[in-house]
Amino acid sequence: MTKTRLLVVEDDGLIRLDLVDMLTDRGFDVIDAANADEALFVLSTSTGVAAVLTDIDMPGSMNGLDLAQRVHGQWPDCKIIVISGRHHPQADLLPPGSRFVAKPLSEATVQNLLRDMDLRS
Repeated sequence: MTKTRLLVVEDDGLIRLDLVDMLTDRGFDVIDAANADEALFVLSTSTGVAAVLTDIDMPGSMNGLDLAQRVHGQWPDCKIIVISGRHHPQADLLPPGSRFVAKPLSEATVQNLLRDMDLRS
């Protein structure tokens, strides 16, 4: 049975590692990236990424909201979860069907969100 592949995009290494560990422990196949540019490279060279979980504030050529829009445009079947501890974007700033969750992330919140988006390990 193939594991569901997720891409975590977070510039804070400790937060990224914690989220990757949490998702891996839940049985997901997790790839990580430190910024949007790395994430786009991963998406263009990997197959089967079911969802992108991205922070909003990141260094590089675009922030997480811009990345979310780009992912939605290029990979419309990929689900998107936008994460931030500082911003609470209005729904119209998010791609259709995407979700927003505020930091700090609890394991229960992430698990419920993935289940609600029909993402199972």
